[in-house]
Amino acid sequence: MRYEIRTFLRPNVLDQQGQAVTKALNSLGWPSVVKCRVGKVYEIDCDPKDVNNIAKTIYNEVMEDYEIKEMISE
Repeated sequence: MRYEIRTFLRPNVLDQQGQAVTKALNSLGWPSVVKCRVGKVYEIDCDPKDVNNIAKTIYNEVMEDYEIKEMISE
């Protein structure tokens, strides 16, 4: 099965990369952008019984949360 695992900083963690993207977009003429959060997306083909353990391995449990979404295989 193919899965998409998204990792992202928890809401109470300062996202410096997101702040930099917000400032860059504002300076490029997009003043309506007031906040941006940056995360990572992993596309993984694996056994369904392994996907939760894989997600727990690739995220930082102190600063991040994760979501798992089953993808339609092509």
